[in-house]
Amino acid sequence: MNTLTLNTRGAPAATTAYSTPAAAALLAARVLLALMFVLAGLNKFAGLEGTAAYIASGGLPLPGLLAFATAALEVAAGLALAAGWRARWAAGALAAFTVMASLLFHAFWAAPAEAAYVQQLMFMKNLAITGGLLAFVGFGAGPLSLDARRA
Repeated sequence: MNTLTLNTRGAPAATTAYSTPAAAALLAARVLLALMFVLAGLNKFAGLEGTAAYIASGGLPLPGLLAFATAALEVAAGLALAAGWRARWAAGALAAFTVMASLLFHAFWAAPAEAAYVQQLMFMKNLAITGGLLAFVGFGAGPLSLDARRA
């Protein structure tokens, strides 16, 4: 079996060995999770006024600033996660953002009956995404990453 070994900063073990398929799976998981955020951020940049209006509809202050900051976070942290550069921090920031967005904009428990099911699906999808992000917070980006090259 082919293995790749890396130093996992912050983990109790000094090194972790990954099979080549496992390393490739971690890379694919990072890229697929990141893709959603990068595309969402680019779409927000393309329609900042609409994003700001949606944020304002949630009762949040400074919607224009929050729209820009949200788009910047999604693109920057998404690209960092995809590349595996400071992936723990990027995944942590995206996880925190996803939980906050879920609580603020997908509150199915307070939605009208006709919208509750869709809002619950969106909320649960976001929790699943948060779980994937937290795995990268806990275990790092894997051997096929910029973080592994720095180690």
